[in-house]
Amino acid sequence: MTGSRGEARPARDRPRPSHLPLSAHHLSPVVREARPLAVDLWDAVASLAATVLGLSVAIALLDPISVTSLWSIPLAALVVSLVTWVVAAPLRMVADRLGGIVAFVLGLAAQITAMWAALRWLPGLVVTSWWAAALALLITALVVAATSWVAGGSDAGYVVGDVLWRGRRRAAQRRRADRAGTPLADDREPGLLLVILDGVAEPVLRTAVEAGMVPTISRWLTDGSYRLESWWAQVPSTTPASTAGLLHGAADHIPAFRWWDEAQARLVVANHPRDAAAIESAMSDGEGLLAHGGAAIGTMFSGDAPATRLVMSRPAGATGRRDGGVYVRFFLQPLVFARTLVLTIGEMVKELYQARLARLRGVEPRISRGGWYVVLRAMSNVTLRGLNTALVAEHMERGTPTIAVDYVDYDEIAHHAGPLRAESLRSLEGLDAVLRALETVNEVARRRYRIVCVSDHGQALGPTFEQVAGVSLEHLVTTLMGKDPRSALASGGGEEWGPVNALLNELVRPIRSPRSPRAARGSGSRGSGGSGGSRAADDARTAGVTVTGPEREQVGLAPGTAAEDSVAVIASGNLGLVWFTGRPGRLTLAQTQEAWPDLVAGLATHPAIAVVVVDSAQGLLAVGPAGLRRLEPERAAGRSADPASGGDPGRALVEGEDPLATFEDPDAAARDLARAGRLPHTGDLLLVSTVRDGRVCAFEHQVGSHGGLGGDQNHALLLHPTSLTRPDDAEPLVGANAVFHQLVAWQRELGLRP
Repeated sequence: MTGSRGEARPARDRPRPSHLPLSAHHLSPVVREARPLAVDLWDAVASLAATVLGLSVAIALLDPISVTSLWSIPLAALVVSLVTWVVAAPLRMVADRLGGIVAFVLGLAAQITAMWAALRWLPGLVVTSWWAAALALLITALVVAATSWVAGGSDAGYVVGDVLWRGRRRAAQRRRADRAGTPLADDREPGLLLVILDGVAEPVLRTAVEAGMVPTISRWLTDGSYRLESWWAQVPSTTPASTAGLLHGAADHIPAFRWWDEAQARLVVANHPRDAAAIESAMSDGEGLLAHGGAAIGTMFSGDAPATRLVMSRPAGATGRRDGGVYVRFFLQPLVFARTLVLTIGEMVKELYQARLARLRGVEPRISRGGWYVVLRAMSNVTLRGLNTALVAEHMERGTPTIAVDYVDYDEIAHHAGPLRAESLRSLEGLDAVLRALETVNEVARRRYRIVCVSDHGQALGPTFEQVAGVSLEHLVTTLMGKDPRSALASGGGEEWGPVNALLNELVRPIRSPRSPRAARGSGSRGSGGSGGSRAADDARTAGVTVTGPEREQVGLAPGTAAEDSVAVIASGNLGLVWFTGRPGRLTLAQTQEAWPDLVAGLATHPAIAVVVVDSAQGLLAVGPAGLRRLEPERAAGRSADPASGGDPGRALVEGEDPLATFEDPDAAARDLARAGRLPHTGDLLLVSTVRDGRVCAFEHQVGSHGGLGGDQNHALLLHPTSLTRPDDAEPLVGANAVFHQLVAWQRELGLRP
C-alpha cells in the first residue's frame, strides 16, 4: 500500500479469487454477510448462559419471585434478550431526536416490562410486583458483568463488543482466504487515530513502562514498532492552549485556562460551553486537524471536525452523522450498563479509601479530596472513558479518516493526589487497557489506523501556595495594593467539570443538524473581544446549554463600571495572572509602581514566588527577588534613540541575580515567558511560583499542577509508530503548534489530507 487514498479499494469492490472454497465463493454476498460466524455463535451462547445464571441468582434472592419449572428460566432469559434486541432500532431514533436520557429511560422501561411479562406470563414463573422485576433485571445484569470479568473480559473491551461483532464479519472472508492458503494483503486504506492522554508527562509514562503498569505500550516500545519522545509544552501549559495548538495550530490565542476579557468586562472560562464555542470561532480557519472528514470525541475544541461528540465547543450536540445508537448500546445493554454502574460505584469507594490511606500515612504534600471530586473522578475514569472508547470504536468501524479523543482520567486524579502517586499511576493501567481495546478494533476496522498518543502537558508536584504562604494569592495581591482581599475577582479550579458538562449537554439535548466549521479567525488583541467571533451567532448556538460546577455563573462587571483599582487574580496551576480591570490597556512597570508602590516588589520578593513578568519601556521584564532579566532585549535596543524610553542597548541582559536561574533551562523559560507576556488578553502581571527540586507551589487547590514552568509539567509526550517518519536527529518539538504541523505532515504522508 502506497498511502494514497485513491489506490486502495474496499474489499467488496476487489476481484474475488476464483479458487476460494465453495462455502465462501459460491454463496451470494447477502448470504455471506448474514451467515453467523463461529465466534458470534459462541458469544451469543455465552451471553445467554450468563443471563440464565444471573436470572437464576435473582430468583433465588428475591422472595416475590418463584419458579416451578427450571426450563422457564432460560426461556425468560431469551425473551428479555430478544426484547432488548428488538427495541434497539427505535431507541436509536429516539436518541437521535430527543437525546440519550429519553432513550435510556424508555429502553430501561422496556427491559423492566419485558422482565415482568416473562416472569408473569411464562409458565412455571411467578412474580408479584414490578419492583421485583426491576430488581431481577439489575441482579441479572450484575451477574452477567461479574461473569464477564471472571472470564477475563477487558476493562475497556466490554464497551466495543458490537463494533468487534460487525468488524469480524467483514474480516471473515480474509481469514477464510488465509486458511485456503491464499493470504490477502492488508490493503485497507490508512487512517489516523490521535489519543490525547491528558496530563501525562513523558517521564511519568517511562516510569509506568518500567513498573510494568502499561503492558500494551511496553510491547509497542519493546518490539520497535513505536517510538516515545518528549515535546515542550509552552507557557501556558494548560489543556485549552495545548488543545487549540494540537487540533487547530492556534495555541497563541489562549493565555491561560481562564482570563479577563476587557471588552466584555467578564471572566472567560475555556471549558464553559459558550466560551469554548466563542474561542473556537475566533481561532478557527476551517483547516484544523480533523477538517477533512474527521471526528472529535471528548475534546475541548473540535479541530474543525464535521462529526463531534462530547466536545466542549459544540455543546448543542453532534454534527454530521447521527450517533444515537452508540448511547443506546452503551447504556441499555445489560452487560455494559451494569458493569459501568458497578465500576463507577467502585471507583468512588476506591477514591475514599485512597484519600483516607494518604491521611493515615501522612503523605505530603496533600490536599482534601472530598465533595464532588469523588463523583467526578468516577465519572471520568469509568463512564466517560467507556463512552469515549465506544464512540471511537464506532468511528473506526465506519472508517472515519482521522479521529481524535481526549482521556482525562490521569489528569484529574493527579491534580488531587500527585503525578507519581500510586492512584495516579493506576489510572494509566486503565488507559493502557483502552489502547489494547482500540488495537483490537483496529484489526477489523474499515481502515488500518496508525494510533498516535500525545499529551497536552505534564504535571508538577508540590504544595499549594496557600499551604506555603499561609494566604491565598488574591489575598497577597490585594493586601499589597492596600485593598480588602474580598474585593478581588479570583478564580481557580473547576477544570474537572468540563467533561461532565459536555456529557450532560449531549444526553439531555436533541442532536442538532450539521453545521459548517466556522472559518473566521479573530484578531486576538486585548480588548477586541477576541474570545469570540460573532457574538450573536455564538449565543444562538449555545442557547439553553447546561452548565454545572463552581464557575457556572461567570462573574463580571458591565463595561465602564469598574472602580479604578479593581483587580482580578486568576490561577492556572503555578502560573498566576493579575489584571487591573479598572484601567484600560496594559499597565507598565512605571504605571503600576506609581499606583501601588509596594505591589511588584512585594510579589517578587515573596519566598513562594520566583518571578513576576511586567511590561516596561524596555519591553517585558522578568523581576525576581534580587535581580531582573530583560525578556525582549532587541526591543530595548530599538528604543535607544529615544532618551525618554529608557532604552539602552549597552545594558546587560541580566541585572543582579537572574530570576530564571532556578528553572531547568533559563533560556527556554525566558523564551516561554516572553511569548506568554505578549499573548492576547494576557495579564498585566504574570507570576510563576518558586521551583525547588522539581516541585512547584500551585496557586490553585492542587498538589499536581500545570500551567506555568517547573517540574515535569512542560515535558509532554509523543508516542507514535515508527512507520510514521520522523528523523532520529530531528529537533525536539517546541509548542503544541509544532506538534500540530507534525501531525498534519503525517496526514499528508498517509494520504488523509490534500
